[in-house]
Amino acid sequence: MKFLVTGGTGFIGSALCKRLINEGHAVDVLTRDAEAARQVLPVGAVPIENLEKLEQSPQVIVNLAGKSLGSGRWNDKLKQEFIDSRVGMTERLLDYIKTCSERPTVLISGSAVGYYGACDAQPLSEEARPGNEYQSRLCQRWEDAALKAEPLGLRVCRIRIGAVLGPGGGPLQSMLPSFKFFAGGWFGSGKQMLSWIHREDLIRIIIFLAEKDTLTGAFNATAPNPVTNKTFSKALGRALNRPVWAWVPAPVVRLLLGGMAHLILTGQNVIPKRLLDANFKFNYPEVEPALRDAVRAKD
Repeated sequence: MKFLVTGGTGFIGSALCKRLINEGHAVDVLTRDAEAARQVLPVGAVPIENLEKLEQSPQVIVNLAGKSLGSGRWNDKLKQEFIDSRVGMTERLLDYIKTCSERPTVLISGSAVGYYGACDAQPLSEEARPGNEYQSRLCQRWEDAALKAEPLGLRVCRIRIGAVLGPGGGPLQSMLPSFKFFAGGWFGSGKQMLSWIHREDLIRIIIFLAEKDTLTGAFNATAPNPVTNKTFSKALGRALNRPVWAWVPAPVVRLLLGGMAHLILTGQNVIPKRLLDANFKFNYPEVEPALRDAVRAKD
């Protein structure tokens, strides 16, 4: 198949492109800087800066573009950048789809478990209602934009992604230094639920959804066994052979991170019900093996 990927140079997208190329697919990557993208993309992936330069319409669009919510202390300017990089990119893809003489068949569009807001330990399937917090409204706008591809004849799959574990990026990149130097620990009470997924499984989910033409709608892209923040921290310590004893009180987290602290001090107990119902098999359903692989694996 021919794929068009946005966010293809990022932590998830670069690994996805590598897998697609290895499986024999054709891959175009929409990027702001084609020359810089060539330095990180696998051989065979074609970076483009302008959708009008595509010689052939893709069959599958994977929309992973989005400025990291951990880019800094939240302010109005940064919040607008979060919107522009997600909703704006999706709208740009929609404009392109309208011009295609032969339209793509499926749009797999990113979202996040932040869609549900802070829900403590309550299990959340894809049928759960969205929250009413900034990140929830951001995800809703992102998904609503993607859904506009349905009247254009595309099958739309919205993937609500949890914390992605893997080497060289994601939340582990900022956590590993403190854990390796015996200063790792949990945040606040440590009881907040963390819905996570190994990057390997996330890539497999994206390809699974691209190939299963009967699947559409929202899918929780999370492992089937969420854990508390404290459990996660202790499992990471074991993966690194380090003791875990430290904790950061909630007021300190708020002081350091501002509005972004809410993401760390609250959580969601997200269950991938629709993927399990579709018989998707996770390679990493439990957090400890996933962490051991993520901290030891090499790209």
